[in-house]
Amino acid sequence: MAQTSYKHLDEKEQKDRRPDRKTLKRLYAYGTPYLPQFILIFLLIFIAIGMTLLQPRLIQLLIDNNIYILVDPGRSQAEHSQALSGALRTALLYLGTVVAAFLAGYGQAYLLQKTGQKILKTIRQSLYDHILKLPMSFFDRYPQGSLMTRVTNDTETLNEMFTSVLSSSLRSLFSLAGIIIIMFSMNVRLASYVMILLPFVIVISVIFRRIIRKIYFAQRRVLSIINTKLSENISGMRTIQVFHRQQQIRDEFDEVNAEYLKLSQKEVTYYATYRPFIETIRALGIAGLIWFGGRQYLDGIITFGILYAFIDYIQRFFQPILELAETYNIIQSALTSSHRIFQLFDQEAEDEGGSVSVPSEGLQGKIEFKHVWFAYNEEEWILEDVSFTVEPGEFVAFVGATGAGKSTIMHLLCRFYDINKGQILIDGIDIKEYNLKELRETIGVVQQEVFLYSGSIIENISLNRPGVSGADARKAAEIVNADSFINNLPDRYEEPVSERGSTLSSGQRQLLSFARTIAARPSLLILDEATASIDTETELLIQDAINKMSSNRSMIAVAHRISTIADADKIIVMHNGKNAEQGSREELLKRDGLFNMLYKLQYEEY
Repeated sequence: MAQTSYKHLDEKEQKDRRPDRKTLKRLYAYGTPYLPQFILIFLLIFIAIGMTLLQPRLIQLLIDNNIYILVDPGRSQAEHSQALSGALRTALLYLGTVVAAFLAGYGQAYLLQKTGQKILKTIRQSLYDHILKLPMSFFDRYPQGSLMTRVTNDTETLNEMFTSVLSSSLRSLFSLAGIIIIMFSMNVRLASYVMILLPFVIVISVIFRRIIRKIYFAQRRVLSIINTKLSENISGMRTIQVFHRQQQIRDEFDEVNAEYLKLSQKEVTYYATYRPFIETIRALGIAGLIWFGGRQYLDGIITFGILYAFIDYIQRFFQPILELAETYNIIQSALTSSHRIFQLFDQEAEDEGGSVSVPSEGLQGKIEFKHVWFAYNEEEWILEDVSFTVEPGEFVAFVGATGAGKSTIMHLLCRFYDINKGQILIDGIDIKEYNLKELRETIGVVQQEVFLYSGSIIENISLNRPGVSGADARKAAEIVNADSFINNLPDRYEEPVSERGSTLSSGQRQLLSFARTIAARPSLLILDEATASIDTETELLIQDAINKMSSNRSMIAVAHRISTIADADKIIVMHNGKNAEQGSREELLKRDGLFNMLYKLQYEEY
């Protein structure tokens, strides 16, 4: 099921991709702040290319103006001395071009790498910042592995776009233009002959470009699937091993991996075909030039130096074309990555909420749901015309069967999603009118699944939040009874926590989650099935923690165990997305309703 989801997204991406010109325009907008550096880089590339292209011309002048005199026995001693001096000057000038080309090449490469890394940092940081602003609904439908591919692989590919591709492309284009100008200035007829070969090269390159472009988009799609499978399977390794599904998972991964291999082989095949085509055209061009230019030399139309220079230039003429073909590999990969990155940038960020600020003393805690309708997918209603009220300081619990809509109510209170119809009020103000950041800061949420970071116990409680000191974290741990196990650890609050807290029991992780939430002193507390997977001993500790946490604040709890909400002021029973019944535990037990049935089933079970 998951594979269908992300495959659909990547296929849609391929159909909707923007023209390369628009993608490049957006990409190079990141280079605008570095325009002075790029101007200097272009100047250095131009100097390096100019020095390199001057070298065959210097050899031609050396042959025609100096070598011929030196090897001619009929020349006078003075002419020989003058030719030797000229040859020395030309040799020194040639050496000067080599040194200048080296210095200019080194300078442009250093500046380009330095500038490219700065641009890459900006893009990666901007992309990560944008991901942090995306709504929860986005992460419900977008695979984690695909996001990782965009932030890591795709941004790294862009580094080559700003470094090797940019310099190589400009160098190749400047070389082509310079070679053509020099050849026409030397001999128009020979230069025209070389230009006859150009249409063949262009046709082959255009065909190659169209084919290879499709392969690159397909490669990125499959690579995204590979990363997603890796992320999912490594995270769920315990489940895979418990159910002994290693072979099935291996076969599924092998299928996708084989598809990526097939695409890579296609890429290699097309490149292996393209380069020999160009090499063949170059060989034919050199052969034709020797034949045609040789006749002109024998007829006295051109000098031997010009013929030599043309042979040198025609070899150089095809070299930038081959380089452009090689860099086209990177260009297509970078354009594909750019499109994938900008597609993520184009995802609409989460609404920042309204202009109403949460009072400095916090919320009073009155919550009103007025005829609320909500669906994750259009017309597939999770909540249908739900209405209830939570008074300030009241402890209200939600119970019901799986899928009844209990957790959805918690998500809506935090504005992880927006309702389709109706209204949610907190302290008499529509929830959409509050500043979203301030609203979430004043609501504390304890979830069933606890995520612990690599670090110490104290860091996992405080989360390095500005308003939560070490003393606040320790006080919160005491309130929720987490200090009872923390003080038994070797390093107590400085005890290292492994990734996802695997060295702690589920009950201990849950107590840390309670402490983490209460440390920020929220004015409204939400417990989303926070006691679903704990032992009886920890349940007693958590029940005591809940009683302490509910003091002087409104609290809403989704309960799996009815025993943990025994002290709730009000219990609301959800059924098929509707508010089926509500009241205190005693009131509901007197009725022959859903709660009475759930109560009997659960206590009979235990």
